[in-house]
Amino acid sequence: MSFSLPDLPYSYDALAPYMSRETLEYHHDKHHLAYVNNGNNLLKGTEFEGKPVEEVVKSSFGKNQGLFNNAGQHYNHIHFWSWMKPGGGGDKIPGKLEKQITSDLGSIAKMKEDFIQAGTAQFGSGWCWLAVQNGKIVVTKTPNGESPLVHGARPILGCDVWEHSYYIDYRNRRPDYLKAFVDHLVNWDYVAQMHEKAMA
Repeated sequence: MSFSLPDLPYSYDALAPYMSRETLEYHHDKHHLAYVNNGNNLLKGTEFEGKPVEEVVKSSFGKNQGLFNNAGQHYNHIHFWSWMKPGGGGDKIPGKLEKQITSDLGSIAKMKEDFIQAGTAQFGSGWCWLAVQNGKIVVTKTPNGESPLVHGARPILGCDVWEHSYYIDYRNRRPDYLKAFVDHLVNWDYVAQMHEKAMA
């Protein structure tokens, strides 16, 4: 099962002004495509060839760094595009998910604050996450292409804090990008679907 670049679930202009057409063109068409192409080249002739991306990510972690880097980023980005939508963000969160966020993290406002803080505090490239670990929702961060998947948890929301994700639109203002992400871009319905699966 080789990797393939998914289409964006919206037009290149759909997330403006919070994420511009230029950012999406570079990020999706150049960066994500490079992870797909490099990943496919590195898969050839290995024990991981033909396996689903999630399995490749988990089984190559700590064993095949080059493949892991590209497979990890491919996995993260497949979901990243779906974790956003035009007119997203805000506090309209599906009931079951909202209830668990509130009970595990204190409140929706506190979750957002902790999520933004995790992304801001991630030194260099990486991601900040909401994940389900041992049945509870946690806020976490990872370097480079790692995700909660390789740390015994299931990601339900992730935000890319590599510079190519925000530098065109926000320059060095990573906290402003993260705030725009939670306030205007998050597709809470998709997060709720992933939450449902993670809790099953």
